[in-house]
Amino acid sequence: MNDSSSHIIDNIKQKVQTLVFMYEREKQENERLKAQVAQLEAKLKVKEQACAELEERFSRLKIAKALKASDADVHEAKIKVNRIVREIDRCIALLNK
Repeated sequence: MNDSSSHIIDNIKQKVQTLVFMYEREKQENERLKAQVAQLEAKLKVKEQACAELEERFSRLKIAKALKASDADVHEAKIKVNRIVREIDRCIALLNK
């Protein structure tokens, strides 16, 4: 081999080493990002559960307020209770399917 081909081979080796180093670095970054995604998905799930719980509590508060209504609001409370009963009936019908 002459000097020129030796230089070309060394150049190729250096480029291959650089590519391997860059590959390993990107692989580590990819794993770090995957872990971050998993962590954020877990946080999102917790927040969604908290949101659903708050929505349920709000719904119960609305029902309690409707049932605790004054005499003037009795008609409105009956309408809300009837709506709730119809919704429960729909749920039961869906469960029976």
